[in-house]
Amino acid sequence: MKILMCAPSHYAIRYEINPWMKIQNRITPSRAQAQWKGLYTTLRRLGARVWLIPQKKGCPDMVFTANAGVAHGRTFIPSHFRYKQRQLEEPAFIQYFRKKGYSIDDASQGLYFEGEGDLLPYRDMFFAGFRFRSEVRAHERVSESLGRRLVTLELSKPQFYHLDTCFFPMDETSALYYPQAFDDYGRKVIRRFIQNPMAVSREDAYQFACNAIRIGRTVVMNRASRNLKGQLSSLGYGVCETPTSEFMKAGGSVKCLLLKL
Repeated sequence: MKILMCAPSHYAIRYEINPWMKIQNRITPSRAQAQWKGLYTTLRRLGARVWLIPQKKGCPDMVFTANAGVAHGRTFIPSHFRYKQRQLEEPAFIQYFRKKGYSIDDASQGLYFEGEGDLLPYRDMFFAGFRFRSEVRAHERVSESLGRRLVTLELSKPQFYHLDTCFFPMDETSALYYPQAFDDYGRKVIRRFIQNPMAVSREDAYQFACNAIRIGRTVVMNRASRNLKGQLSSLGYGVCETPTSEFMKAGGSVKCLLLKL
């Protein structure tokens, strides 16, 4: 597995664009650096190859590389952020991928699209979250460009403003999800397409248990309750907890801090 990350050289909370972000809730830079390094080291130890992009000054949220866009093969489809505070990130990511030899396909041009934060691959399809950040039409264009079926899910709770904060397609049959982050129809859609949908508790959801990544038989996340660990163990998975409390202050955790390549 290959992953893109961005070290928190200029990470801070300088604005409020989701319910988690409070300017008065200051980041402790040394702790943020240590937590990011802990995640980076864990991913490397589990066998992931990690590419790094330097953080641009004036882009404090650039550490959340999941929102950069979508990388498929040697093609990069960039995001178009809803909030102007993050729009400065767009050219930095495009330039990085262009230098790496990727072709740039601006499939969502003119529409709001926040990358792998809202568009998650599963089998031959994409699950796409919309309402707070990304637009359905953008997802339609991107999935059409990449030749995958599209399944849309409307997000209903502002705290879970990106799909990857409340939905984790873990393997070919199972996914973690927080039911209260979706409307009735969205919950039905998840149960229809996922053979083994595993609902997480409120406790686990607010610890960003769904904002996770699986590498082999290990699921990496901020924290998991004993019950959730038991559920994952019954499927043959171990849990590796790596704290991300400094990044949760800005509304992100493990999955937000990486983009799959």
